[in-house]
Amino acid sequence: MVRSRHLLGAVIATTLLAAPALAKDAAPLIGVGAQYDTTHVYVAPDDVEKFATSFLATFGGLSTKQVVATVTPAPSSTTSQLLQTPVGTVSLFGFKTPIPYPFGAERTGYLVTDLDAAIKAARTAGADVVVAPFPDPIGRDAVIQWPGGVNMQLYWHTTKPSYAAFQTVPDNRVYVSPHRVEAFTRAFLRFSKGKVVSEDPKAPGVEIGRPNDHYRRLRIESVFGRMTVLVTDGHLPYPFGREMTGYEVADLKATLDKAKATGATVLVEPFTSDKREQAVVQFPGGYVAEIHAPSK
Repeated sequence: MVRSRHLLGAVIATTLLAAPALAKDAAPLIGVGAQYDTTHVYVAPDDVEKFATSFLATFGGLSTKQVVATVTPAPSSTTSQLLQTPVGTVSLFGFKTPIPYPFGAERTGYLVTDLDAAIKAARTAGADVVVAPFPDPIGRDAVIQWPGGVNMQLYWHTTKPSYAAFQTVPDNRVYVSPHRVEAFTRAFLRFSKGKVVSEDPKAPGVEIGRPNDHYRRLRIESVFGRMTVLVTDGHLPYPFGREMTGYEVADLKATLDKAKATGATVLVEPFTSDKREQAVVQFPGGYVAEIHAPSK
């Protein structure tokens, strides 16, 4: 047991020390900013309006005009719109046709300055390209997969977008196994030129629904925003592991009241950990999100 603790400490120290070096080896910065990174949310067409209404009422913000388009390289049809709030952005899809594989498994979309350069950088860092570049109505896209099975979409717009910065930057919540976390972290840091800002080998298990246990948690920051890496054995009670994004708000109770008033369900009641008040909510249509506020 003592030897295991020493080994764990050595691994943690190696990760923290190696992160800056890996970042320096990366290609030129290809990210644009956290406000251009979206969570991909897929709901049934009948739930699109209900989800959008609830999500915007909860966090504030506006929706772009809804369009019907083909956003995959294979034939398909979906409603598509962008929900832009001060605390996070959602790309909302309501597919009218069956969803082509592997779409629906990509958790986020990251805007890049050059799609081909981004793909090259991702492959060099250790990612796989699971959907090769393809055109969409406003640009080009591709889907990559990081070690540990984490899928993300990269996108580039023909016309450069201009979005206001977030009031608070959301967390991209990534669950990986102990066997793949080092490979995932190395690869993502090299690609993003980011850094590990904190690491806790014995984070409180209440954060993953296991109050009597501990788990390992890393927090990463980069041009793409914030990421929380949750290292678990996969023994997760529902709904943990289903939430892809954590949204930071000023007042958790007020935010939850707004969510509930517009059809959302609180799946995990508020608790305090890591200087945060946290809860987990399910919006109409099934989208699950973590919401947190600085603890008072």
